[in-house]
Amino acid sequence: MSIAAGHPERGLAPGVEVTTGPLGQGFANGVGLAISEAWLAARYNRPGHKIVDHYTYAMCGDGDLMEGISREAASLAGHLRLGKLIYLYDQNHISLAGATEVDFTEDVKKTFEGHGWHTRVVSDGNDTEEVASAIHEAQAESQRPSLILVRTHIGYGSPHKQDNFTAHGDPLGEEELLATKKALGWPSMEKFYLPEDSVEYFRHAVPHGAQMEDEWRKKFDAYKQAFPNEAAEFERVVSDQLPENWAVDLPKWNPTDKPIATRAAGGEAMNALAKHIPNLIGGSADLNPSTRTALKGLGDFQSPEVSGPGTLGAVGGEWSYAGRNIAFGVREHAMGAAVNGMAAHGGVLPFSATFFMFSDYMKPAIRLGALSHLKAIYIFTHDSIGLGEDGPTHQPVEHLAGLRGIPGLTVIRPADPNETVEAWAFAVQNNAPTLLVLTRQVVAHLDRSQSKDPGVARGAYVLADVDGGSPDVILIGTGSEVGLCALAREKLKGFGVKARVVSMPSWSLFETQDAAYRESVLPRSIKKRVTVEAASPIGWHRWAGDEGTVIGVERFGASAPGQDVLAHLGFTPEHVVAAALRLLGKNNEADLEYRSEAKLATA
Repeated sequence: MSIAAGHPERGLAPGVEVTTGPLGQGFANGVGLAISEAWLAARYNRPGHKIVDHYTYAMCGDGDLMEGISREAASLAGHLRLGKLIYLYDQNHISLAGATEVDFTEDVKKTFEGHGWHTRVVSDGNDTEEVASAIHEAQAESQRPSLILVRTHIGYGSPHKQDNFTAHGDPLGEEELLATKKALGWPSMEKFYLPEDSVEYFRHAVPHGAQMEDEWRKKFDAYKQAFPNEAAEFERVVSDQLPENWAVDLPKWNPTDKPIATRAAGGEAMNALAKHIPNLIGGSADLNPSTRTALKGLGDFQSPEVSGPGTLGAVGGEWSYAGRNIAFGVREHAMGAAVNGMAAHGGVLPFSATFFMFSDYMKPAIRLGALSHLKAIYIFTHDSIGLGEDGPTHQPVEHLAGLRGIPGLTVIRPADPNETVEAWAFAVQNNAPTLLVLTRQVVAHLDRSQSKDPGVARGAYVLADVDGGSPDVILIGTGSEVGLCALAREKLKGFGVKARVVSMPSWSLFETQDAAYRESVLPRSIKKRVTVEAASPIGWHRWAGDEGTVIGVERFGASAPGQDVLAHLGFTPEHVVAAALRLLGKNNEADLEYRSEAKLATA
């Protein structure tokens, strides 16, 4: 495996801050990096003590700017007035398959000015003094991000491939390589030849960098002496350490408490955590009232030059770059990539939020977050057909299956409010991305008084078991369907059937447990199993086994009250009971239950 990957990957080689790959991802990552810098500076800098004060630079090409994610991100950066964000646009007018005259002829300069960016044109990319002048001009612009449009030539110097798209992905070849070196007046035909003056120039970066770091450390020592509490917190957040009391205010519920949706429980959990984790920061795609993800009273991340704290939709509290609520707007794709950039920067614990259906818009960013091992939290609510009247356009079906297939991503679908709190507790400690899938509809608080090793962190656990001996059947559920399994277990007692209920909020976490624990939850000897999840059944046969039954959704949903949709598609205790009875050969009893369920579904 080469550390010089075709598309550079974070962590494989020094100097690679983010894994970009798909065009536009890096553009939006940069916005997240700049957001982190602005927030850390606003929170920790003090008069005479600037310990966070850097620019964020990126290079982008024609293909990047064609992608919709870049326009979302540019719009957001312009609104937020991220003046320390500077992009150099490699404007060579060539894309992978041809000249941009065939598909990209807009006035990019005017487009970005419309987004609120400062722009500057450099007519010759080889004029280093002009490029440097443009960068200095961008640095002096404090209220707008900057796009420097640099006219370049792909394959520069190649007699036959300059300004040709074939120079994008194809090697020059031996003959063309030699011809290019001659055309450029290269002093040697030797492969990998490095001119001494170039080597000396680049090597100077080593002592220069050491000097700059030494100067910063002296600044921080002075800051630490003047502001010891702030310095201690800063050191903790940049080293990704949680404070000792981070979990002290997490809520708990009893089985007799009023049912609430797991999205509401998630909102309570994150607000409890935010009291003690000062760098928990993020926002939603214009959905705070629905996703319940506003950090109450903790301020709005906004430029002080834009509007004010009385603005409709403001969360409340401080209106500045020190605010911890980011209004991403209806920009899901850019939101996901910006959150990745925030995580890559470090010093913040970022989250995003939207409806689960719109994970489709965020999928490329989520995948890259997992590939990069970024500590980001992706929150999705309205998790199934149970959301109701919005109908099949908003009711996720295949999404869980697809996201569970991403390596390195922990997907958690908690069954009740207490599991939701545990999911949040896991997420803030997990050194990789976590994806939370939460309900719109209310769910009951599970009675875990008889549970064995309850908790989300192990991925699955026995929620309720038989009084003695071995179970006849195991009912396995996630999310709101765990409650159905618990109700079905009680009904099965009337048929003389002993059932175990297993809550499985996270497949991937359960897979990481040792064999003994997995066997204790799902014994190989118990082959009669029913899995229940209001989503695609893809993947569930692994847990159901050869003699099990999978209850899932293999069609789009419908527009009706949520409970009616669930009942119509078979998500009732009666249907679960009937499935279990059939596995056990009790077909007559199952038919009675099925008719009962059918009446309920059509009532």
